[in-house]
Amino acid sequence: MKRLNFTLNEETVKLLEQLSGKYYDGNKSQTVRAALESLAAHIGHEGWVITGYTPKEIDDEVNCHSCGESHHKGEVLYRPVFERGKSPRALPRIPSETWLDCTECAEKQFEA
Repeated sequence: MKRLNFTLNEETVKLLEQLSGKYYDGNKSQTVRAALESLAAHIGHEGWVITGYTPKEIDDEVNCHSCGESHHKGEVLYRPVFERGKSPRALPRIPSETWLDCTECAEKQFEA
């Protein structure tokens, strides 16, 4: 852990106290960290990035998440593995919908 010394104006101090009390049991350090992570995610530099794929044999007809092509029962599509990271294509949160990509779309993800 490292101690930082910086000055905040009175309005910022009040906001920090309010947010830390409401969401983080008064922990101002955790509040500042959450605010910085949120800012980074919103400006597109940090968030959830695809770091790989796991194969999934499909049980029903499914469309590729990326290109929309239809695939049938028994075919193998690929589910993305998300991790925190930095990328211009980072997502602010992990998608809640089912995400399966075809081979071509999964390969395109890692092309330079």
